[in-house]
Amino acid sequence: MMDGIERISQENKCDQNKVGGILEQAELVARGVLESVQAIARTTTCKGVQIANLKKWAQERGHWITTDKLGTYEDRGSENEVYLSFDSNVVYKLNDFRYSDDNLCPFFERIEAHNLYFPDCAYTLIGFSENLNGVCCAVLQQPYIISNREANEYEIAEELEKLGFSSQMNGEYYTNGIHDIFDASPNNVLVGIDGNLYFIDTIIYRASVSNINTYRSLSPKYTM
Repeated sequence: MMDGIERISQENKCDQNKVGGILEQAELVARGVLESVQAIARTTTCKGVQIANLKKWAQERGHWITTDKLGTYEDRGSENEVYLSFDSNVVYKLNDFRYSDDNLCPFFERIEAHNLYFPDCAYTLIGFSENLNGVCCAVLQQPYIISNREANEYEIAEELEKLGFSSQMNGEYYTNGIHDIFDASPNNVLVGIDGNLYFIDTIIYRASVSNINTYRSLSPKYTM
């Protein structure tokens, strides 16, 4: 593994639910931009400025990572480029912040929420990079899940209900009143060789009635 990643992991032996120390630091950078823009322009639209500041911060702090050090490129999802590490124990996901509308603060909250609900496939933010399209991304590390198959919709619903989530819009999303989980579809939920379900790639928002329009715009059921 590259020296930069090794150093980052040595520096941040924090609770996994806190995603190391980098997430908190990066979130402070993004939140500082948001507060400054709100104070000056009275708007929350600052995503581009936040990304520029995070890129500069990552390069100055040694948290900028080149993709050739991550592993082998495997796939491209709706928001992530996926790389399989050279030792195959973890995967790296380059998240392009596609689902962060006007500012990045909810992105960091989303990672924290994912780790709260799905600690067996928790994300660790290890730095920032550029994807194949030259877009600045967060680099997320996640355990590599050895699976037999994808979970089916019934298994997904049953597991989320155990966690206190109820199905909405005929399974389009699930909510517990605090967070909504969207895109918990079979291709994003694996059945491990131990028989457990692993939610490797869902989208989590703070619960809000206004989210329904977002889910409709993102769902293939409504956009076909």
